[in-house]
Amino acid sequence: MTRSRLLVMACLAVVVAGAGAVAYRARRGSAGKHAAQAAGYYCPMHPTYTSDKPGDCPICNMRLVPMEAHPQAAKPEAAKAARFYCPMHPTYTSDKPGDCPICNMKLLPAEEEASAAPSAAASGQKVCILHKCKMPDCVMELAHRVGEKVTCPVCGTLVFDVPPGAKPLYYRHPMRPQVTSPVAKKDEMGMDYVPVYAEQRASVPVEGQGSILLSEERRQMIGLKSEPVRRRDLTATVRASGKVAYDPDLYNALSEYREAVRARDSVKDSPYPDAVERADALVAASTLRLRQFGLTGGQIAESAKTAAPTNLLIGGSSVWVYAQIYEYEIGLIKPGMGAAITAAAYPGRSFGGTVRSLDPIVSAETRTLRARLEVPDPDGVLKPEMFINAEIKVPLGRLLALPESALLDTGERKLAFVDLGEGRIEPRVLRVGRKAEGYHELLSGMKEGEKAVTSANFLIDSESKLKAAISK
Repeated sequence: MTRSRLLVMACLAVVVAGAGAVAYRARRGSAGKHAAQAAGYYCPMHPTYTSDKPGDCPICNMRLVPMEAHPQAAKPEAAKAARFYCPMHPTYTSDKPGDCPICNMKLLPAEEEASAAPSAAASGQKVCILHKCKMPDCVMELAHRVGEKVTCPVCGTLVFDVPPGAKPLYYRHPMRPQVTSPVAKKDEMGMDYVPVYAEQRASVPVEGQGSILLSEERRQMIGLKSEPVRRRDLTATVRASGKVAYDPDLYNALSEYREAVRARDSVKDSPYPDAVERADALVAASTLRLRQFGLTGGQIAESAKTAAPTNLLIGGSSVWVYAQIYEYEIGLIKPGMGAAITAAAYPGRSFGGTVRSLDPIVSAETRTLRARLEVPDPDGVLKPEMFINAEIKVPLGRLLALPESALLDTGERKLAFVDLGEGRIEPRVLRVGRKAEGYHELLSGMKEGEKAVTSANFLIDSESKLKAAISK
């Protein structure tokens, strides 16, 4: 009886142990299945983010895709058969050529992956999303560690290189650059904040403008061009309208001065001091009047020795031309400069002239200054009161020259955008001087050899302002 009970108890123990094992296996399988179902969706741009239900990625707002579509879920045999991959998303592979379903970029043969980046993880190389990525402020635009060199295995362009030992100015959120921190920390997903170094900031901060990054594709799409700043021999051209002089007032003033000088000479030995004083006063008054007409001291002294020029009234073999110089060009014109004179009455013909003097007073009505030019006219074809055009070439010398199309004049300041290379565009405030031959004299703001953006400036300006507004 005792042996029978022991046998029955042993049988029951075996049955209970077997049932427990079956139940344990069932629970493990159910838990594994439940865990697999718990994370059934992921973000193709940020594969580390998963979810148990469909929706949008909280980082980039991209639609989550089923976990079955995750490239890592592919079987090893399928991975071995894959002969093409996406250079933007290397985890996506295919056994036939085509386009990447994530970014629509052309797939590359797998053989090129080894030649382009044989040891990306070991060498610190990353895919240069800066050149193709459509996601703004992508984390892979900048380096993560001091001394790290980020190189694109597709195009080979150096994106960023931090000198060893450099200290970060601050740290920014890996996905939202406008969020910063003075110390290193992690974001809500456990990712390290990205250090920002002095090289990543504009060398000359511009209020209301921000530095931007442009891919080669976008540069071509908007037609962006740049030109280096160089020293050039510049010559300014001053163009002025005027007329052939008919000036009876100046003729009379010259005649009066000549008679006043003759009268003073006749009484210089007079025993009457009052007569000498009156003669000197008359000469002084005539001199002042001629100075108001724009004649120089030498011209006034010379006029006392000759008769008043009749060409001021009826023309002759040499005529006077009065050209009106705009106020902003007054500083360029000096006596002795040559000029080319043209008249509508004689198309294709040019007369050479010389600047003899400039009026001392700017016209309040036209804001111009009258320049007196002496023009030889042996044929006597230039008639008094005939309208003419004068062109005066003024050499400025060898100057640092900025292309005219590169300058944005807002009225309050003058801006240009500097192409730093590798997609980086930086705003600068400039000081410029004279404009000549399609260039501005550059006084400060850029160095010789730096490239200034010469086309698509307004598009760049708009994006720069938007970048600055977002970063506030």
